[in-house]
Amino acid sequence: MSKKDYYEVLGVNRDASDDEIKKAYRKLAMKHHPDRNPDNPKAEEHFKEAKEAYETLSDGQKRAAYDQYGHAAFEAGGMGGGSPFGAGGAAGGFDFSDIFGDIFGGARGGAGRSNVHRGADLRYNLEITLEQAARGTETQIRVPTMAECETCHGSGAKPGTTPTTCSTCAGHGQVRMQQGFFSIQQTCPRCHGSGKQINTPCGTCHGAGRVKQHKTLAVKIPAGVDNDDRIRLSGEGEHGTNGGPAGDLYVVIHIKPHAVFQRDHNDLHCEMPISFATAALGGEIEIPTLDGKALIKIPAETQSGRQFRLRGKGIKGVRSSSHGDLHCHVIVETPVNLTERQKELLREFEAINDTDSGRHNPRAKSWMDKVKDFFAQ
Repeated sequence: MSKKDYYEVLGVNRDASDDEIKKAYRKLAMKHHPDRNPDNPKAEEHFKEAKEAYETLSDGQKRAAYDQYGHAAFEAGGMGGGSPFGAGGAAGGFDFSDIFGDIFGGARGGAGRSNVHRGADLRYNLEITLEQAARGTETQIRVPTMAECETCHGSGAKPGTTPTTCSTCAGHGQVRMQQGFFSIQQTCPRCHGSGKQINTPCGTCHGAGRVKQHKTLAVKIPAGVDNDDRIRLSGEGEHGTNGGPAGDLYVVIHIKPHAVFQRDHNDLHCEMPISFATAALGGEIEIPTLDGKALIKIPAETQSGRQFRLRGKGIKGVRSSSHGDLHCHVIVETPVNLTERQKELLREFEAINDTDSGRHNPRAKSWMDKVKDFFAQ
């Protein structure tokens, strides 16, 4: 076999740590592996050199002997080095999962793996009104969940019987698969990692150990919640397996559309129609709020779309120190279903208005001036 310096083969210093040696070997092994280079004899030779170097330098005793005596330490069976591939050929006697386990998702020591798992978290969509969101409320919800089977107490086996050790993985929950040079460890397909198999399933849960149930929970909704806010009910999710803790239940808030108000964070917005006469002459209008009614004074010559703000008449958010505002957008409403007398008065008003339209309709005059300038270009 190669007599190259093992440190030079791996490209590391003589004082390299075990992690540095392992990292260097993994990089070379992935680069020169025969499966990746099927028609490249030199790549296979480099792979064997790197493997031989790693087998020696990753072993504390062998590395110490090599540092002192070099390759002579393994000649004539001095340290039992032998062929780097052992008696089993190219991959005999060497566990690649030590190097590549993290790449392929394998885990070492399947027998020591814990089968205790936390239960899944659940989500419940709760629809409430804007008033409930603003003031807070308490309600009850009925949620489906997977609970421990009372017949078999979660074992999945028929009462009077017990699960047996899985015959495929011998109770380890993991099986080792050989793929070419690679030895990959994965979850047992028979017992799904539990290490147990159920020969006589429970008639209630059919071997699952859990059954679907419904439970009623009280949910306290704080004042000021908004759309997509979440309320966590700790431990109210699905039960864990093999004694694991239960998951959590997340109640997600959805606020129903309101007939009057639209919410924007902690502010509220509403549209209030006013008559042509009120917009022109001014007056007072009554608008609704979440706490009752309020009066707004409309100044004369108010234009459609003007916004009036009522401070503190919005919503106090969960994380806010003060209330938002209420924004009222007035919309001048065009009268409909006019009587002949109303039409006559409007025609009279229009005729009077035309005598000095620039004074009474400044926006219209300004717009017409812009149109004239446009066509004059």
